[in-house]
Amino acid sequence: MQSSKMPIAVVVIAIIIAVVAIGIAVFFLVRRLRRRHVAKVLEQREDDQVHYAFIINPSKPQADQRRRQIKSFCESKGIKQIEFIDTQLDKDGRACALEALGHGADVVIAVGGDGTVRTVASAMSGSEHAMGILPIGTGNLFARNLNIPVDDFEAALTIATSHGSRKVDVGRLSLLDDPNEDHPHAFMIIGGVGFDAQMIEETDPKLKKNISWLAYFVSGAKNLFTPKFKADVTVTDAQGNTHTVEGLVFRTLMAGNCGEIPVFSLMPSASYDDGLLDFEIIDTSGGLLGWANLFNDVVHQTITKKPQQSPLSTNSTIEQMQGVSAEIKLEKPALAEVDGDMLGRTRHILITVDKQSLTVRAPESDPAKASAPGAATATASAQLRDKSTTTSPSRYQERSVAQPQTSLSLAEATVGA
Repeated sequence: MQSSKMPIAVVVIAIIIAVVAIGIAVFFLVRRLRRRHVAKVLEQREDDQVHYAFIINPSKPQADQRRRQIKSFCESKGIKQIEFIDTQLDKDGRACALEALGHGADVVIAVGGDGTVRTVASAMSGSEHAMGILPIGTGNLFARNLNIPVDDFEAALTIATSHGSRKVDVGRLSLLDDPNEDHPHAFMIIGGVGFDAQMIEETDPKLKKNISWLAYFVSGAKNLFTPKFKADVTVTDAQGNTHTVEGLVFRTLMAGNCGEIPVFSLMPSASYDDGLLDFEIIDTSGGLLGWANLFNDVVHQTITKKPQQSPLSTNSTIEQMQGVSAEIKLEKPALAEVDGDMLGRTRHILITVDKQSLTVRAPESDPAKASAPGAATATASAQLRDKSTTTSPSRYQERSVAQPQTSLSLAEATVGA
């Protein structure tokens, strides 16, 4: 029996490797086009001479080099009001950002990976101040979704210190059974419980430094056959209607503010400024066949840009719906995570979203718009001019052009349908 199964496994693995290789090639092609587009956008931006605070994660290998580069860049631009605040084990980005605002900073810039970005965003959300992002992490997924350059530090610096911003949503995940929690945990990309959290928890930090986000695949392979999870799940949609399933069995449950990761699209309908979260419930059966089908589903929705499974799927399910909140009551404690940061084990979770509560300095959202019909008008409206008319840093207020609201409703979707 084993000898007959081996060829099937080899074929499945070969197909997966081929698809990943093609996806990586497409990814680098798209990235090259985006870099060209961002270069054009930067030519139209204007410097902003205000008080900047740079929140730096000193654990990153490039931290000291980037600090020197920031100082040199600001000197060349005549930006004189700058300060640096380092994160520490007992002082995360949220605490540093609150400190910076207390010092009178007008723009607070996160210098680090997704963890630094999300904690700084937690404090900046709801304020009248803009946030900048200088990505020096491994994934930098939120920066990628905003088209902030992840491999051109000076371009990212130009964006962070010049007029041009957009309003984005901030997801919040609360551990309701933890008496020590004093605030919900922000996430800019994905918050979840189950397989995704286990995968992140067991990812080798050294391997992650060497091969970046691909290290998650190695950890994921180790957890393919861990026990499933069971929970009562209630999702509230945009109209205030609730959808409840008791005893729902799943591999992982995720809430997405952004759905794009390198190469793949986990949640094609997810939009970071529509005031909605995309809830995705994933399950597999049949061992390796189920996971192969799930991979096929992800490839299918990456290509079609639609939140739907491949018609060939037989042993996997991806159920998706949009909403403003979700409450999860787990049968047993499970690991939870936000943007790759572990929150520990929990049995009771509340996930919500703060609609367009955060102002982020970023280039135009979609480079494809630049070549589309009517691009002149679209581009003119998308070049965000957030010029402040105030002269006092203490009264600084970021301004941006309103973006079109694109709420992609999955009207017929229900949890467990």
